[in-house]
Amino acid sequence: MTRGAAWICGYPYVLNSTQLRLVAVPQYRGTPLYRSYLIVPDSDKKTEAITQLEGKVFAYSDPLSNSGFLIPRTELLAHHEDPSAFFRESFFTFSHRNVVQAVAAGLADGGAVDGYVWDTIISQFPAWASGARKVWQSPAYGFPPLVARKEMAMSTFDALHAALLQMHERRDGKMILNRLALDRFVNGVDGLYDGIRKLTHAAGTTTLASGARPARAT
Repeated sequence: MTRGAAWICGYPYVLNSTQLRLVAVPQYRGTPLYRSYLIVPDSDKKTEAITQLEGKVFAYSDPLSNSGFLIPRTELLAHHEDPSAFFRESFFTFSHRNVVQAVAAGLADGGAVDGYVWDTIISQFPAWASGARKVWQSPAYGFPPLVARKEMAMSTFDALHAALLQMHERRDGKMILNRLALDRFVNGVDGLYDGIRKLTHAAGTTTLASGARPARAT
């Protein structure tokens, strides 16, 4: 965020909301919401929930991802399981696309992925997901927002805010939104992220000592 604005996940927004202002939130399939998906290899015809992957290898996207880290860990906690000891091995891929490809290639027995990313891959690049399937989805949470530092000049903030909210009205803006598989940008409200706040509270310090390792470079 060296220039003062960024498109980030809702989880780091919640962790840093006192320093940030919501500029806009993407509207996806009619709402400013998205879900986390649990995916497994196509060859796995039995798994329907993360609790069935005990002792397996699991792929997370990023330690600051709501859909790719916080949600699967709080799902385990809700079932009285220790996320740091539940899997035989877990690792970070540092992108949702890499989670999909790790599961599809059989490098992981399961993974947590942003539902918007999965849906977009299935629609635009289905070959990337060949070999993986979705088996579970979370409740809906606030879509990753565009944010700005609170010290950003109001004139700059207002110009950025207006440009995003009017993007769907311009031809070039529509092309960008279509490429991103988004409807438009809408005004964001802080309460949209209360669900993620509840997950953050439920996770407590478990997110600070995950036990997951970074994926090896290939």
